[in-house]
Amino acid sequence: MPSRNARQLAAGRTVANILLEIKAVNFRPEEPYKLTAGWASPTYIDCRKLISFPRARRKVTELARIEIEETIGHENIDAVAGGETAGIPYAAWISDALMLPMQYVRKKPKGFGRMAQIEGDLSEGQRVVLVEDLASDGGSKLLFVKALRDAGAVCNHCFVVFFYGAFPGAIETMAKDGISLSYLCTWSDVIAAAEERGDFTPAAIAGVKDFLKDPVGWSVAHGGKGA
Repeated sequence: MPSRNARQLAAGRTVANILLEIKAVNFRPEEPYKLTAGWASPTYIDCRKLISFPRARRKVTELARIEIEETIGHENIDAVAGGETAGIPYAAWISDALMLPMQYVRKKPKGFGRMAQIEGDLSEGQRVVLVEDLASDGGSKLLFVKALRDAGAVCNHCFVVFFYGAFPGAIETMAKDGISLSYLCTWSDVIAAAEERGDFTPAAIAGVKDFLKDPVGWSVAHGGKGA
């Protein structure tokens, strides 16, 4: 995973503390979660919970705006698109903060034609950044980007609030399709904040650390998919 600068590390710790404060973080090594992508994980982040906490979401939105402007550049973006469903509120907040148009992308086409998966006004050649709540292995992001590109957008950037940063090949897989991934927070940020705050037992934290040492092996050993 690429190294982060001081600003990004500080933002990651801030978002980690916010997610812990609103109880969006779950550690359950003894009863693993099955992620949408098929991986078994002792941890689960519910970034959608942020919609119910106005001050927290305002802070995350501001950090997202700064990250996007610093890593992608405001002058390189014409619109912000959210993926159905969790990405939609984040796209709304971030597009507002950036003062840019918004669209959202359906998981499946509704109706017929080039815009069957896109809601909102999308112009041919419009430079769009895809916004989602989180990414594990990046698979669903590729599907949303394809839908945007098929509709005529130029979509080479994806932003997520939380990136697992554990499962192999996510950034590389997206890069092969010409997509950069920007994010605010990872599991390393959450672990550090959780240890400092004392939100979880030492045993629970140790179980998550074991997972992060070998996420693929841990997944296979606990009934999830492998590499």
